[in-house]
Amino acid sequence: MGNCCAAPLTEESGKNRPKKQKANPYNVAYNRGAAPPSARPGLLVLRDPTGRDLGAQYELGGELGRGEFGITYLCTESATGARYACKSISKRKLRTPVDVEDVRREVDIMRHMPAHPNIVSLRAAYEDEDAVHLVMELCEGGELFDRIVARGHYTERAAAAVLRTIVEVVQMCHRHGVMHRDLKPENFLYANKKESSPLKAIDFGLSVFFRPGERFSEIVGSPYYMAPEVLKRNYGPEVDVWSAGVILYILLCGVPPFWAETEQGVAQAIIRSVVDFKREPWPRVSEPAKDLVRRMLDPNPLTRFTAAQVLEHPWLHDSKKMPDISLGDTVRARLQQFAAMNKLKKKALRVIAEHLSVEEVADIKQMFDKMDVNKNGKLTFEEFKAGLRKLGNQMPDSDLQILMDAADIDKNGTLDYGEFVTVSVHVRKIGNDEHIEKAFTYFDRNKSGYIEIEELREALSDELDGNDEDIINGIIRDVDTDKDGKISYDEFAAMMKAGTDWRKASRQYSRQRFSNLSLKLQKDGSLSAETR
Repeated sequence: MGNCCAAPLTEESGKNRPKKQKANPYNVAYNRGAAPPSARPGLLVLRDPTGRDLGAQYELGGELGRGEFGITYLCTESATGARYACKSISKRKLRTPVDVEDVRREVDIMRHMPAHPNIVSLRAAYEDEDAVHLVMELCEGGELFDRIVARGHYTERAAAAVLRTIVEVVQMCHRHGVMHRDLKPENFLYANKKESSPLKAIDFGLSVFFRPGERFSEIVGSPYYMAPEVLKRNYGPEVDVWSAGVILYILLCGVPPFWAETEQGVAQAIIRSVVDFKREPWPRVSEPAKDLVRRMLDPNPLTRFTAAQVLEHPWLHDSKKMPDISLGDTVRARLQQFAAMNKLKKKALRVIAEHLSVEEVADIKQMFDKMDVNKNGKLTFEEFKAGLRKLGNQMPDSDLQILMDAADIDKNGTLDYGEFVTVSVHVRKIGNDEHIEKAFTYFDRNKSGYIEIEELREALSDELDGNDEDIINGIIRDVDTDKDGKISYDEFAAMMKAGTDWRKASRQYSRQRFSNLSLKLQKDGSLSAETR
């Protein structure tokens, strides 16, 4: 329910008539629309709060990060000057009894867990009329998430060290009857910025107490890390090992094992549970590492490794003997290619850019001229970054570089005006339903109401360079959610309106959205496999 010390999120974040689109729960702007109703008078969340007046003991500073329910601030103890992180959860956001129980249980679980060097500690829990305030250990080293992005990959030895910490946390949780249910790189922070800094688990907002043999049916978690039995609504603590296995896969190759551009595509990939060991750098990864990934991502929770078995696996048990050589630049390159928009979406954005109104184009031209400090008609990365900062966009440098690389069509390291228009359409979400329909018409050359493989191949002919079949098939696989071999308008519009960066998408989950999706998959037979 929100990181306790993370960088602030930025908001990006037949031919049927377009249907009204529901809010995208993966967009970082989700739930940040109109002002919520006033706090619920008389609502008491915590069973045993430390106190009612946070300000009597602590002074809040700047914002450190925010999640779906809470905003985390730097927090200083008045008497000692000691610094902590304070997650303030507004009662206005606790709209249902489930939301209230989640916060209450998060505090109960953090108090229940014994002190552990790799679990963030809770110092105090205050509750006033407007909010619940959780005062926690401050972690200033950033997210595991960010270090993965900065490095692009880990050596096997470094990946083993990270995984050992994560699985030791899982083992500790399970020994004390706690299932985390939301393990992902964003929920692990480094205590400080040193390379040797301890890694700490945070955010027990979706965690739950469990008894041996108890089964759960509630759909919770983050899409890319969700085990298949969660979607089947029959699961236990084995889901935490699955999520840790997904993290290991990302550590070794830079991308998640189960990905698509729509939540239904993600869910179907998880159910299929086919792990790709063919793409780079997997041919150079050791067999013991791949064996452990397979055992952690076993779709059968009964035969999936337990935390104890993972820790005894030879790859972890003898981790100092594992290769300490880089897995290569391919991993970072793949991370960037993966996080960037796919070729169909990039082409569609350029088509939309060509259909902008005079007013929209004038606004973008003025922005480009302001950013182009040396007036040579091209934006360097530094100009692009400085310009966006002035406009209030606080995307991390790594994300800005990925965005610029995606827009830099001629790969000369700068953005000309045409490339800038395209990236502006993406960043500012200019594309409305009318724009999307024009882009769809561009691809649907024979007016059949679908984008077919030949039309896709023809439209992207100037984008492809030899391995076009893999790219075309990949686009169809990701966008064609009903698997009829062609792209309908609804599928195209969903692609245009969905986020394509798995790292941002994994920050948000929608309990109701995935619950509805699970029911839909049950009805269409996707979950017809025996639920274990």
